[in-house]
Amino acid sequence: MHTEIVTVEGMSCGHCANAVEGALKEIGISGKVDLEAKTVKVEFDKGKVGLDTIKKAIEEQGYTIG
Repeated sequence: MHTEIVTVEGMSCGHCANAVEGALKEIGISGKVDLEAKTVKVEFDKGKVGLDTIKKAIEEQGYTIG
């Protein structure tokens, strides 16, 4: 498994965290949001999912990748 920290702009509450984590779960990725740091820690198999796919899933929820 590969771990990456992605900066996400626009998250401010528990609903935001749930939206991002839920979107990642839908594509088979484990993600944990840190609202204070405005980041999400993602764990994924680079052979199955690329970082671009992860970023797109977050952006489709209305957030900006920093």
